[in-house]
Amino acid sequence: MHLIKMEHNLLKLVIYTSCLFLTIFSCRRNSSFNKDHLVFRYNEYANINTLDPAFSRTLQDNSVCNQLYNGLVQLDDSLNILPSIAKKWSVSEDGMTYLFTLRNDVYFHKHKLLGKDSTRTVVAEDFRYSLNRLRDKKIASPGSWVLNKVQDFKALNDTLFKIELKQPFPAFIGLLTMKYCSVVPKEVADYYGSEFRSHPIGTGPFKFKRWEENIKLVFRKNKAYFEKDKSGKSLPYLEAVAVTFLPDKQSEFLQFAQGNIDYISGLDASYKDELLTADGRLRDSYSEKVNMIRGPYLNTEYLGFYLDSKTPEIQSELIRKAINYGFDRKKMMIYLRNGIGNAANGGFIPKGLPGYDKSIGFTYKPELAKQLVSQFKTENGISNPEITLVTTSNYLSFCEFIQRELQKAGLMINIDVMPEATLRSARSNGKVDMFRSSWVADYLDAENYLSIFYSKNFAPNGSNYFHYKSAVFDSLYDKAFTITDIEQRKQLYTTMDSLVMQKALMVPLFYDEVVRFTRKNVNGLGINPINLLDLKYVKKESIITE
Repeated sequence: MHLIKMEHNLLKLVIYTSCLFLTIFSCRRNSSFNKDHLVFRYNEYANINTLDPAFSRTLQDNSVCNQLYNGLVQLDDSLNILPSIAKKWSVSEDGMTYLFTLRNDVYFHKHKLLGKDSTRTVVAEDFRYSLNRLRDKKIASPGSWVLNKVQDFKALNDTLFKIELKQPFPAFIGLLTMKYCSVVPKEVADYYGSEFRSHPIGTGPFKFKRWEENIKLVFRKNKAYFEKDKSGKSLPYLEAVAVTFLPDKQSEFLQFAQGNIDYISGLDASYKDELLTADGRLRDSYSEKVNMIRGPYLNTEYLGFYLDSKTPEIQSELIRKAINYGFDRKKMMIYLRNGIGNAANGGFIPKGLPGYDKSIGFTYKPELAKQLVSQFKTENGISNPEITLVTTSNYLSFCEFIQRELQKAGLMINIDVMPEATLRSARSNGKVDMFRSSWVADYLDAENYLSIFYSKNFAPNGSNYFHYKSAVFDSLYDKAFTITDIEQRKQLYTTMDSLVMQKALMVPLFYDEVVRFTRKNVNGLGINPINLLDLKYVKKESIITE
């Protein structure tokens, strides 16, 4: 039944794509009717789950919700926190109270439930309602944790919104940039309930038009959008956004190469050598048609160990350190990523965040790896130590590279491949001894990375998949919330990261890079270290085809 449904969806996608192509082709025959340059087209191979910001937990969901919604504040491409619906804010001296002054010219997208004009302005009460939605246990938003440090919030009047914290938390303003904290209208969200996921109403630069799940998603320009560019021109520039959901990166790249979509993100093994040279430059065959932009990505790719495992090899610090020393990360990046990304010879905190220190990690020392494995064999009476590493198919080549290198040190690594959802569940429930994973920043503070080692965050109720527990680490983690000076916090974060690395709780592989490829006629896309898609400044030049 599932196969039949999948085939049906693929057939519909082929028909839709063919119709879209014919429409575009027929329009191009008369340039006066060519509107293709006003539509931004891309594919989301990983699909999306929702258009409700309260449930926007993946990068894919965040990128579509970013077109539909706004919050109090927002990030620019350099991750500076800027005004959005809040035109200004102040923080009390004790760091416990935030007072936001709202704009009075922000309107919700039109909907018949929003009064006689089918719209209304956003007021402070809308933010009180929207944040309460995150706390509502009946809704069960995965974003409720964002408000863990919040004591209360109040709408003082239509344009003043106050948030009171339980304790000072300097990173709090960064949390408010997350899509979870977007404003939604009570009238519409309450009416649709759980179906608000597919009937979204926000304030963003684009408004919802159509979503045929697994097939396509269409947004149209919000002509009443409140933001303008530096010259005073209204945003966005595009008339529409069209998203397809071809389920694999190879098909996605083929569509891009043929000019049927305008943009792809990331580097996949299926096309990396077709597109890039060994040293990470665009090949000549693409350089005239394609632009590449790249920059730091707040994402650490790693291998993790489940410390409550009964497997001696997992429990052994000798083996965990041997794996860290036993392969050349720089060589791995050249051969498997064409130089895209930075070898993770530091700690868990990635390059680009305060607290990162390149000196606290592991470098390639194959002889030391052999000695550590040999010492383990002697101390434990195990002549052929082995570990099972679980990964997804996308990262199989990395795991096989590590497998070959560690075999030289006398350690056998068996590789098990699982679907992403299956691995995620197994990891959370302690069903795998060693696993490949990644950690992408939710907000711009290294505490976000270190929370994964805090003992009160044990999985499955938190993100401490390692089941690491250290009274010293926990005390430093708690202390970090009381320190507002960024330099002191930076030193504390580095100390905490070094504690984790001394125990070799995991194996940092690489600090990723955002890499985006666009057609030459696309301008203004930009790039940012959390890889969030922002289309309000994007323009497409018209291509006239005879």
